[in-house]
Amino acid sequence: MGKLTDTAKGLANEVAGNAKQALGDARNDPAQKAEGVAQEKKGELQQASGKVKGALGDSI
Repeated sequence: MGKLTDTAKGLANEVAGNAKQALGDARNDPAQKAEGVAQEKKGELQQASGKVKGALGDSI
């Protein structure tokens, strides 16, 4: 995947993760909140990957 794809997917995962965390808080559901935290972290890693690809070129 390229820089733009990784960055976009990362942002989408962060937004979805934050929404799951908020819903987990509202429902008092620790499992859903934890799932949201994990998805948010996944998004952060995808965005970091996109930044690295942008710096080094999409060939990696």
